[in-house]
Amino acid sequence: MLATDWVTVSSIATAAATLVLALATFASVRSANRAARVAERSLLAGLRPLLMPSRPDDPPQKVGFADERWFLVPGSGAICEVAPESIYLAAAMRNVGSGIAVLHGWYLDTEDTRSNEHVALDDFRRLTRDLYIAPAEIGFWQGALRDPSEPVFAQARSAIEAPRRIAVEILYGDVELGRRVISRFGLSPRDDGTWLVTVARHWNVDGAAPR
Repeated sequence: MLATDWVTVSSIATAAATLVLALATFASVRSANRAARVAERSLLAGLRPLLMPSRPDDPPQKVGFADERWFLVPGSGAICEVAPESIYLAAAMRNVGSGIAVLHGWYLDTEDTRSNEHVALDDFRRLTRDLYIAPAEIGFWQGALRDPSEPVFAQARSAIEAPRRIAVEILYGDVELGRRVISRFGLSPRDDGTWLVTVARHWNVDGAAPR
């Protein structure tokens, strides 16, 4: 009879136990990492805003400009007004996301090319004051052109006086992490002289695309 080599048996048992422990640790780490990613995505989703046009039955928004010009913007509507030295633009918005929206800038596209790509971030005009829209609340975006020598001034005046549809891309982010979004809105003239706001596309600047 062969004698049992207890040293070898012990070594094999120890190695097997170590392998089982390593596999269990690996599975635990993977599960923890997956749970952390889910928690992070949930946190980001809880902070992310998303701007849409307000509803037609939402109350109008009172919008004032630095030169004391005031406008009443109806629900789902916009104002586009031309003055000799200024062009005033504003649109009623609703934040359908779960985070506070902080508006950063805007870009006016008078040709409304409906491109699948947003304009470069350096092309956005910075807002001269902070605009915030709380989750599930209504608010507004506003912008003004005040330099008649700019080519976009003449282009905007021509589009508004025609009138014909123009587009505005709005850059905004959340109040905590600053994750930015660009939403492309259309401002369409109606037969009664008012303007209707629609939305065409959203881009996540600092994260995965929504499509």
